[in-house]
Amino acid sequence: MPVHESEAIILQTYPLGEADRLVSFLSRSMGRVRGVASGARKTKNRFGSTLERLSHVNMRFYEKANKELVRINECELVESFLSAFSDYDSSVALAILSEVTETVLPDHEASDANFRLLLLTAQMIKRTKRSELPLSYFSLWTVKLGGWLPRLDRCARCGRTFEAKDSAYFSPSASAVACSKCRKPGMRTLSAAALSGARRILAERLDKLTEEMVPPRTARDLTDVMLDLIEHQIGRKLNARALLESLA
Repeated sequence: MPVHESEAIILQTYPLGEADRLVSFLSRSMGRVRGVASGARKTKNRFGSTLERLSHVNMRFYEKANKELVRINECELVESFLSAFSDYDSSVALAILSEVTETVLPDHEASDANFRLLLLTAQMIKRTKRSELPLSYFSLWTVKLGGWLPRLDRCARCGRTFEAKDSAYFSPSASAVACSKCRKPGMRTLSAAALSGARRILAERLDKLTEEMVPPRTARDLTDVMLDLIEHQIGRKLNARALLESLA
């Protein structure tokens, strides 16, 4: 029965039986994993607040042969995000982070880049209580890391390079952008500002970006397009997206 110790981020928890919790978490060393925390629903339990959503923890868990669920034995809290969840706008953004990560990442496939992306974005939202820019950074880089991001510098059909003033037109089903001459009915507009913002995001660290570089409206537009692409890839609507749209 292999024992694993790993940094982890809690994605979601669900009641299991009378006293346990089913926990979905992102392990830095093993990727997305699901496990059982025995007794976690009891008033007095050894896990305390370590299983709250997006908690950054050091976790010790056991993996049994031929068992889908691991057994979570210990969690040591590194950083809590409860204070960020107390702010409604921040809580909606954090819900998007956890749902997207849980949905797009495969089981038991380590991705240090996705782990760092989730933690960095959550920390930025917690620190600034501003979600527009961090959420666009997260959604764009999730698409990039997933291998779904088309080239943003030229038309996929005719190859024409976009100029600074040019808008592009985007189809999630085709995972491609087109110029105004090659656009097809049903494509949505990706403004020149959004294209410029995407290029800035891909070239800079999140802590180096400012709202002057990527204004909130531009960040929201970019997030909307990237979430469309994510929803196309997973084949369903994100549950938390309706809450995000209500903030617009």
